[in-house]
Amino acid sequence: MDDAAYGLWVLVVINSAIFIIFAISFFHPKTRRDWRAMGAFSAFVVALFTEMYGFPLTVYLLSGLFGGAVPGLTLTHSGGHIWNDLVGWTGDPHLSPFHLLSYALIGAGFLTITSAWRVLWAAQRSGELAVTGLYARLRHPQYAGFLLIMIGFLAQSPTLATLAMFPVLVVVYRRLAIGEEREAREAFGAQWDAYAARTPRFIPRVGRASAIAPG
Repeated sequence: MDDAAYGLWVLVVINSAIFIIFAISFFHPKTRRDWRAMGAFSAFVVALFTEMYGFPLTVYLLSGLFGGAVPGLTLTHSGGHIWNDLVGWTGDPHLSPFHLLSYALIGAGFLTITSAWRVLWAAQRSGELAVTGLYARLRHPQYAGFLLIMIGFLAQSPTLATLAMFPVLVVVYRRLAIGEEREAREAFGAQWDAYAARTPRFIPRVGRASAIAPG
């Protein structure tokens, strides 16, 4: 497997560490709930890079089943870009439409997380409910940012493990979000009810933001 660019466990560790540290620096986890959110994201990242550079379980299984029908689906690093293989992309896999979409989604996810954190940090310092910036469109923009990053990775290099983990992580983030909402309801009462009634949890309404003034 040396010529296939797999078994590179040092790269698994380095790439996983880079993305996890980046996420921590953007997300600034403080509470136990924050660290659970980070833990879920970290598990996804480790599973992704394990198959990307360690052992290509997904490609190994699929190449045995469909390798003849999908010539690009081989035990090479390029062959690990499943979407490219399925559509017959023959150029540089890192410049394919799927990879470009992936870069955009991952970048948007990190931007969402850091932009939301600034608003949340300012609101917490003043003891107010965060309702401005991205919080005017989403109740949980930071969790939405993590989901965007994971969707970006799936657009780039989906694996059986990450495809199975993604819906589970959506449920995990939803449960964490509901827990936060319960605490916000206790702290802000009617203000939270009005805000929650107008502001979606994860997916923004196009062209519409809530207009709840802090107070």
